[in-house]
Amino acid sequence: MKYKVGGIALALAMILCALIAGTMDWDKGNNRVHQHLTARQPDAGCDCDGSELCTHLPLVIIDTGGEDIPGVPVTEQYEGDEPVTLTSTGESMLSVKVSVLDDDTRNHHPSDTPDLESEALVRVRGNSSRYFDKKSYLIRFTDTDGSYADHEVMGMEAHYEWALYGPYLDKSLIRNYMWYNIAGEIMDYAPNVRFCEVIINGEYQGLYLMTETITNGEDSRVNVSEPIENTTATGYVLRMDRGSNTAVKNINNFTYYTYRIDRLHGIMINIVYPRSGDLTQEMADAIEQELSDFEKTIYSYDYDSYLHGYQTWIDVDSFVDYFILNEFTANYDAGTLSTYLYKDISEAYKLCIWDFNSACDNYVQSTTSPQHFEMQDTVWYFMLTKDEAFVKRIINRYHMLRKHWLSDEYIENYIDETIAYLGDAVDRNFEVWGYTFEEYQPLEPEERNPGSYEEAVQQLKDFCFERGAWMDENIDILQQYSHLSKNKKFNH
Repeated sequence: MKYKVGGIALALAMILCALIAGTMDWDKGNNRVHQHLTARQPDAGCDCDGSELCTHLPLVIIDTGGEDIPGVPVTEQYEGDEPVTLTSTGESMLSVKVSVLDDDTRNHHPSDTPDLESEALVRVRGNSSRYFDKKSYLIRFTDTDGSYADHEVMGMEAHYEWALYGPYLDKSLIRNYMWYNIAGEIMDYAPNVRFCEVIINGEYQGLYLMTETITNGEDSRVNVSEPIENTTATGYVLRMDRGSNTAVKNINNFTYYTYRIDRLHGIMINIVYPRSGDLTQEMADAIEQELSDFEKTIYSYDYDSYLHGYQTWIDVDSFVDYFILNEFTANYDAGTLSTYLYKDISEAYKLCIWDFNSACDNYVQSTTSPQHFEMQDTVWYFMLTKDEAFVKRIINRYHMLRKHWLSDEYIENYIDETIAYLGDAVDRNFEVWGYTFEEYQPLEPEERNPGSYEEAVQQLKDFCFERGAWMDENIDILQQYSHLSKNKKFNH
């Protein structure tokens, strides 16, 4: 009897801790660097003779030596995993020279002495975005001997790998910048980002977003440990998407072989970190087993047990915030595509946001109505939202975030201040890509496509305001997914 009483007392203590955590003042941010608030602002005029580009933004110049950057699809329309172009020597990445101008005391011109100059490997990145006229790129800085070289870029901590994202489908230009930074204030980690302008082989490419990739780093990126020598122990980063071309990285986890993941459409989980050179088959097997053990737990009768359930595996705050951010923005690739999960040795699983290109009603195929929820149907949240305590935590946290980071006032000011910071760079970008307002109208139905930059920005604002108003009135309906009448077969 004493053991039963002790178990009940421990369970009650854990419930109390969860309730206290659910009411904590989480509004305090993480001292995130928001470029539009801290960097050099646009000035009244150019400080050169006007003969070349003059910008207050950082400037990235890529010299490919005349070769085309590989990774461009060989077909004209997106149909899944299609062949892509290679270099003239058959490689997937091209060796280039990258120069970065980022002196916050002055404007930047292509003829200026670079603040960073490095060899690098580059390729086109993305899935469906590879088919856009405006490409995005993966950059890996290297030394002269070809080994990876860590470099600090635009005030972000040193690393060798970066994503150079070119907003194209997102005609407001700011979705990823805004939501990565808001997420960075709320969550343990979100990729740091900086706006810049890009020139490739002397040709102006427009406005880009230099972005940290989601991988391990000594002082930045996700906080996971390097592999421990002669063991299978390591911190790791996983991605749910379309898998990797490197077989050892693709894992046959519990929700994959039970078809809980949408594998019929090619969805699977692969290991992002450790990278191929450090990843052994034994290590991949250990990661696969650990993830499967977690997934078996949340799909078991003990899924909501405070002693044996999901709380022993995950950072609950991380999963709550990820749910709210992706629901608020209706970013419904999350949970199926571009979904990153990471875990350090002996620590809990955390989620990391990625890719808001289609968020806030910017999906090509159909309108994303602000009046509904979807995240509860994704593979892990399908079970997590069956727990009443988890759902109440989402509801409490949402109301807290709406007082600040997700308030109408904060979002509107953030959008306006960011656009003011970008200044003439918006006009320069659309001198190249402005034809898209008339010739590239992919959203269906047709009237969803903005006819100008001003319309694109207003469309973003309108969705956020309507979404917030609807969620304020309806967030409590999430409790239906944890109601006993719906979940009898899942509860012991």
